[in-house]
Amino acid sequence: MLLVVGLGNPGPKYAAHRHNVGFMAVDELARRAGADPFREKFSGELARASIGGQPAVLLKPMTFMNLSGQSVQAASAFFKVEPADICVVHDELDLPFGAVRLKLGGGHAGHNGLRSLVSHLGTGEFARVRVGIGRPPPGFRADVADFVLSAFDSAEAPGVGPMLTQAADAIVDIAKRGLTAAMNARNVRPRPPKPPKPPRSVESSASVGAEAAAVQPAKPPDGEGGERA
Repeated sequence: MLLVVGLGNPGPKYAAHRHNVGFMAVDELARRAGADPFREKFSGELARASIGGQPAVLLKPMTFMNLSGQSVQAASAFFKVEPADICVVHDELDLPFGAVRLKLGGGHAGHNGLRSLVSHLGTGEFARVRVGIGRPPPGFRADVADFVLSAFDSAEAPGVGPMLTQAADAIVDIAKRGLTAAMNARNVRPRPPKPPKPPRSVESSASVGAEAAAVQPAKPPDGEGGERA
């Protein structure tokens, strides 16, 4: 069984914030999978679903971000899910907006939700689906906390849907093929296309030929040239 955890803060006040992309991605996954309705359990909202052909539990802790580990620990203990079978979806400042990357283990990098999970589970060795929200733009004068606890701006709004789709796809891929195969397939950065070579014009080819002819020594007429006896 796979335990899929989306991190966020409860209530309409926080629903559209960057810090809540974990909740948003789990909601998108639940919609696509035809999951059971969410119900209150383990200090969170929980739904059952089939993801990638295997049973899964979707969990949105309602404890506020910095206490998320309480809900996750209770759910994992009840369903007897090992950390290796926990998949956590969270916002990531260190990725550009719209990027989605997979990772196994690691620290919390100052993310209070991850910090709480590591503390309550006793390990950080669980799968992470890192959803990029980017760093505050130049000129942003408030704290980073104010940035993550704010809504996506008008320029970002069209990219939110595709980003959540990509995160949901990644979770399905993990369920189907395992984390290592999914990481190998999805963490590859596309190479920028090489610029096309400029076409070689007929005129330039002719000029090159003329220049080459100009530097050739003139051939002396028959019977002339060379040393005379």
